This record gives sequence, C-alpha cells and structure tokens, in this order.
Amino acid sequence: MSETVPASGAVHWVGAGLSTGSGLAALCEHGEHVRLWHRTADRAAGALDRLGLTGRAEPRAYTPDALAAELSPGDVVVSMLPASDHAPLSAVCVAGRAHFACSSYVSDAVREQAPAAAAAGLVVLTEAGLDPGVDHLFAHSLVDRARRAIGDDTPASYRLTSYCGGVPAVPDDFRYRFSWAPLGVLNALRTPARYVEDGVETVVARPWEATRGHLVGDERFEAYPNRDSLPFIEQYALPRAWRPLTFVRGTLRVDGWLRAWDAVFAELRAGDDARIAALAGELAAAHPTTAADRDRVVLAVSLEVRADPGAGGGSWSGGYLLDLEGDEAESAMARCVSRPLALGVRHILDGSLPPGLVRAAGTAARSERWLDELRAGGLDFALRVGD
Repeated sequence: MSETVPASGAVHWVGAGLSTGSGLAALCEHGEHVRLWHRTADRAAGALDRLGLTGRAEPRAYTPDALAAELSPGDVVVSMLPASDHAPLSAVCVAGRAHFACSSYVSDAVREQAPAAAAAGLVVLTEAGLDPGVDHLFAHSLVDRARRAIGDDTPASYRLTSYCGGVPAVPDDFRYRFSWAPLGVLNALRTPARYVEDGVETVVARPWEATRGHLVGDERFEAYPNRDSLPFIEQYALPRAWRPLTFVRGTLRVDGWLRAWDAVFAELRAGDDARIAALAGELAAAHPTTAADRDRVVLAVSLEVRADPGAGGGSWSGGYLLDLEGDEAESAMARCVSRPLALGVRHILDGSLPPGLVRAAGTAARSERWLDELRAGGLDFALRVGD
C-alpha cells in the first residue's frame, strides 16, 4: 500500500439533489476550495444560492470529462449522484489521483477499483451518510460497550435492530414523503432482504411482506428488513461466542404505511422494469414535495445481550435514537446525510484516513470520535444504556 496522496484542499461536490445540505456549507466554512458540479452551471449557481453559498463555492456544469480536466492530485471528489454512477466517477478519480467519497453502500464495481486506488495512495470513502453511515457508527459504539460489559468469550445471545426512515413530519393519506428518487425507493422494495429472526436466517423476496409494528419510545412505526443484514454481523465485530436471535437492518415507516401503499405493492408484484420506472414518475407527480412540507428522520439502533445461564456474564442493553425534523433552511434528510459525509471529507483532507476502501465506521474507536464530532457540529441524538 502506498502512502496517502496529500490532500490538495480542493473539494469537488458532484450533484445537488435532495441530500445536499449544510454539510456542503460546513466544508465552505472550513476554508476549503469547493466547486459544486451540477447538470448546468446555472443550476449549480441556483443550488448555491438556495444554500446561501453564493461566492463561497464555484458552480460548474458536470460531465465526467469536464471534471477530469479540473482534477489535480490530492483533490477530493464527493459523489451525490445515483449509486450506479459511483464506479465511473471513482475511475476518473484514480486516473486523476484524486480521493473519492460517497454516502452509499459499497458496490461490487467500486470494490473492484479499491486495490488500484490503494496502490495509488487514494482514499475511497463509502457508507458515510445516514443509512449507511450514522447507523454504522451507532452500532459499532453499542457493540463495543456490550463487549466490554459481557466479554468476547462469554457464550451469549443477542438481539440487534437498526431501523432508519425518512418520513413526513405530518403524515398525509399516502403516509410517505419522497426524500430521495422515487425509482430508488421502488427498486429497494424489489430487492430481497436477508436477516436473522428467532435465531434463524431468513430471506424474503418482497421486503414489505415482512413488515412488523415497531415501537420507538412510545410511538408506533412500521418496519421491514432491507437488503442483506448478515455481512454486518462481522463488520460490527460481534463476538463469535455470541448467537444472534435477532439481527436486522431495515426501514422505518409511519404507522399505516403498509395499508396506504396497497396499490403500489400490487404494481411491484406485477410490473417489469419499464412499468416500475413509469410508476416512479407517476408517484412523483402525484405526491410532490412542496416548500411547506417538513420531513422527519428517525434512526433507532438497539442492542440487547444476555449471557447464557451459568456463563456468569449477566446482561447488557443500550440504544441510540436520532429523531430530527426539517425546517425552512434544510430538510432533515439533507442534514443527516450531508453532515456525516462532510465530516468524512474533512478527515480525508486532514490525512487521518488510510488509502484504499474505507467505511465511515471502520472501528469502534473511530465511531466514537465521529459521533463526538457530529454532536459538536449540531447533529443531535441520544444514547440510552440499560433499562
């Protein structure tokens, strides 16, 4: 592995969609040289104006070639584009000896490029948003606390749930507010989920069919599993001596969502790719987000561990809760995605991240540091330990 290419101080933020928020402003406040790339220079300038950043960042019209022409070694490229665009953009970064950051899950294509990036001394930061991102930070922190209380070698069973949702602050009949592209929402619902329930590995082809009621404090939500939870057992460093009774990472929706979306689910069961793409457009038109709408982000991660009878380790429980509403200045989703991502970018800039593929929550120690920094930066959340 090569030494990390020193950061130049220039940040290229590519895309100004629904999740671009005060994280971009935080980078400008730290004195970095920031360029915002959007479909046209006028749209980039308009986004900067909405964020109050006119004159503090430079607008640019995005094409891969235009970006490549302005890259210098040590620049940082932040992708706010759809996940399918990450690998081509990462390839541009490797060619230009620039670091790369995004808030999305690691795709196979990005993972395949990581060795070349590491050999070139470049950081590829992923899973540095809300979910994935802050949820990982919470989980690493909880697991580390439980390990110190119970012991790695103590036979035990555990239940870990990690549920996140972007929901309307004031629900309407549709029981949802699109905080990211409708097609992405629909395709996520078409992706099988794998998780542990009652100690058994479980796979569900249609995740919404596994929806259950879920209490967050005294408030009832609906929750369903999302993607493949099982690789995160190892990623969160859960001891091998502990048996999962429940291990699920999933999505929260407001109570009543399952019934309100009956017609959507019927389309998902029967529709092909073309029909689902058309449905996404219809839903966007039927349920537009207006300036008066306020969103809400709820992220609840909990862990309960109980030592086996006779093992002498006792029990431990804890949980994190982030519950935030958007305001006139910024949506909750934009704040919760962009601020952790900007924090990760700052750690690329200060040289504290190693080259190669890096997830925001690589270790428990890093997770605790980042949680402290996020809290100091105004992202509020609560930790509960014990009953």
